[in-house]
Amino acid sequence: MKEKLGPKLAMYPSLTVLAGSLVDKKPNFLPIAHVGIADSSTLTLSLNRIHYTNLGIKHNKTFSVNIPSEAMVQKTDYCGLVSGKRTDKSDIFKVFYGELETAPMIEECPINMECKLLLTLDMPDHELFLGKVVQTYVAKEYMTGKAVDMTKVRPLLFNLWDRGYYQMGTKIADAWSAGKELKEKKT
Repeated sequence: MKEKLGPKLAMYPSLTVLAGSLVDKKPNFLPIAHVGIADSSTLTLSLNRIHYTNLGIKHNKTFSVNIPSEAMVQKTDYCGLVSGKRTDKSDIFKVFYGELETAPMIEECPINMECKLLLTLDMPDHELFLGKVVQTYVAKEYMTGKAVDMTKVRPLLFNLWDRGYYQMGTKIADAWSAGKELKEKKT
């Protein structure tokens, strides 16, 4: 028999990203795991409304999504331990800007996406930001051919259940292929 846990999200571990915004003309970064894919070029960030990062997103109508590697766990976690309201996080990373000019991105992160804010939804405790990806940047050493190689990226995963950071596992099958034998048996 299964245990009832109540209305809890059981979708962890989840990709950890560093959301970036320009607040009072300074880059600010916040680690979050509440990131979603809306469609092939649109994503969502869900941030508690108390975060300083939200101010920059709403003011500039831009933000960045930076995917740190597991080697960046200390700096990533630090960004969540201190608030940009009281701590200047602009010197923690080497920062660069792309086409939008107001979405700070982290050079050390294997993958960066600069986004234009499309919509903000007010939730009870959070603000949900819907953003259009304007450009994605990937360092060449994280590519295999023309594809991002997640085994090279080694993204940082977060599990809310035990408040732990995790490594990504190994690939176990090919999508749109692993179920072909079963499909053939059923048709």
